[in-house]
Amino acid sequence: MTDPSTIDPFALFDAYLKLTGVASLAHASAEDPALQGRTLGIINGSSWISLWSTWFARLLLPGVKLVSAGNDAVQLNFMAAHHRGEPVPPPANIDLFARTAVDLVRLHPVDAILLTCSTMNRAYPAVREAAREAARPRVVPVVQIDEPMMERAVQTGARILAVATHGPTVENTKALLLETAERAARKVTVECATVERAFDLLGEGDVRGHNDEVARLIRRETTRGGFDVVVLAQLSMSAFMFSYPDRIAAFGLPVLTSGEEGFLKVREVLRRLPPANP
Repeated sequence: MTDPSTIDPFALFDAYLKLTGVASLAHASAEDPALQGRTLGIINGSSWISLWSTWFARLLLPGVKLVSAGNDAVQLNFMAAHHRGEPVPPPANIDLFARTAVDLVRLHPVDAILLTCSTMNRAYPAVREAAREAARPRVVPVVQIDEPMMERAVQTGARILAVATHGPTVENTKALLLETAERAARKVTVECATVERAFDLLGEGDVRGHNDEVARLIRRETTRGGFDVVVLAQLSMSAFMFSYPDRIAAFGLPVLTSGEEGFLKVREVLRRLPPANP
């Protein structure tokens, strides 16, 4: 961890608060009238990833109020379960996500809920049901951040490379890809590759180093040929777009991120809802 005394606190806090703002009952002005007055509940798998979810929400859902929740114990618990060779995510994590959805609906009514944690994608049915019961008679749509990326991937090609930087995510990412392909009546093969060093670099505050490691892995795997599309398995990996805004030009095939695809899906969902109260 970096010694805080080596960081300019004014620059850090100014940039952070310009992005997040502070809690307010007022709604910001939205350029898109369909987004005016909308509120999105966000359930993160850990508190640190809220910076990513806020960034992509501000980028792709300007003017939408964000109500975020995240608990570091969720990630620590599924990391420990993975280390012990137990199923991931643990049932306790799924229960907590469902309770969080109820809190979001009851404490400050939200128009939709987004789950941003790839490892926790198995919690989606429980969260959807909890939100449905808590919101009655309203309907609060629930979006799992990876699913739009998976839908686009299976429509793009039959051979998919799933890249992760965090071991507990891999199996759930592969499972969701195969389930998505089955629903779409598409036959796909999925190969997974993990680059844990990139996750370590991210934790050290080296986003460029993280991106370099991911790029090296993609180039190494795709030189073997045959892949039609790459999916980056975690929201944190969406920082890859900062180095490679045009991934087709850089790698010769689509490299999809959940930060882009997931928040674009949320925008679609919010636009389809009945008009918000003024």
